[in-house]
Amino acid sequence: MCLSNRRLVAIVTAAVAALSLTTTPAGAVTSSADFYDPPATLPSDNGAIIRHAPSEFFLDPVKLLRAPADVERIMYRSTDTHGDAVAVTGTVLTPKTPWYGAGDRPLIAYAPGTQGLGDQCAPSKALAAGGEYEGPFIAGLLARGYAVVVTDYEGLGTPGVHTYVNRKAEGHAVLDSIRAAQQLPGVPADGPVAIAGYSQGGGASAAAAELQPSYAPELDLKGAYAGAVPADLAAVGRSLDGAYAVGFLMFAVASVNYAYPELRITDVLNDRGKALEAQVENECTAESIVNHAFTRTTDLTVDGRSIGEYLAEEPYASVVEEQRIGTLEPEVPMYVVHSALDDIVPYEQGRTMARNWCDEGATVQFDTLAVPTHVGGAVAGYPAAFAWLEGRFAGKAAPDNCGGF
Repeated sequence: MCLSNRRLVAIVTAAVAALSLTTTPAGAVTSSADFYDPPATLPSDNGAIIRHAPSEFFLDPVKLLRAPADVERIMYRSTDTHGDAVAVTGTVLTPKTPWYGAGDRPLIAYAPGTQGLGDQCAPSKALAAGGEYEGPFIAGLLARGYAVVVTDYEGLGTPGVHTYVNRKAEGHAVLDSIRAAQQLPGVPADGPVAIAGYSQGGGASAAAAELQPSYAPELDLKGAYAGAVPADLAAVGRSLDGAYAVGFLMFAVASVNYAYPELRITDVLNDRGKALEAQVENECTAESIVNHAFTRTTDLTVDGRSIGEYLAEEPYASVVEEQRIGTLEPEVPMYVVHSALDDIVPYEQGRTMARNWCDEGATVQFDTLAVPTHVGGAVAGYPAAFAWLEGRFAGKAAPDNCGGF
């Protein structure tokens, strides 16, 4: 590795630490592991609560800053990418202060960004341990009086491999988290809801908005905020290969291997590639960046071709195409932000997604940010995202700049 690459890893790692992009060590889990073990038989209805228990949300790993909210850890029924029942966990947070706005207290379904694949990386565990890097945004939602539900997605904490950036599995988990949260005290059963997320969470938010009309039409969904959406996984994979976040590409390989075992995608990997794939199944975000930065996937395959080259061919290309976001029209207003200087999720493929929505007739506000790095885009997007969500719950007309970007 050259000196400049080492410096880049140091910069990224520092940014991760600055944003509390640390992972929850397995020993820091505050709840019984039994909570994450699903029963043999799941409920018949999507979103049905399987179990729930009190939990905590700290904004710091020393646990000095407790969020002013009632916190419940939940397990609920959802469906995977093939429509099969699966148990998913998450966290419901309800502000201790009364809601002073008009109507019922709104609920935000927050779709987390990349956490990793290890069970110790589940957001419900990170929130309780004070190690969730998106804690400040979630706290900002609570400060505005919103109830918040944060899904762990399929396979984070619960059995199986997390289906990372899998469009249907993530969209279903987000929508069913809303259904589950609305069954708990303090969250109106039929109240207004919105969805928000950035990066992987931006993809999950966007996918949930696309799927909502057919999968959860009963929800009073007011809109969705989706930042830095990985809408075209082929383009994202090319960008990641050989970069500091190449571990995220291997997260996706592990996800494909779990969700589509018949493809036997790990057969294209050599011994080093298979060992790395097995390793990332137990890693969280920061570990993956440190352990695998600048690895080229041509060094991980049997014949020296890149993972991207394989994913462009059948039988993998069809599965990659299944994950594309932007082919279905959301029926609610969408707010999309993306930095033109994003170093993980390519800007152009995100703008193409938003343009496709416009062509389909959706109401879309797309804002281009000019801040360096993927992490920088997340922070820069906070204020506008808060304001946009407030406008939807206030009943204001949603902004739309289709044709202008």
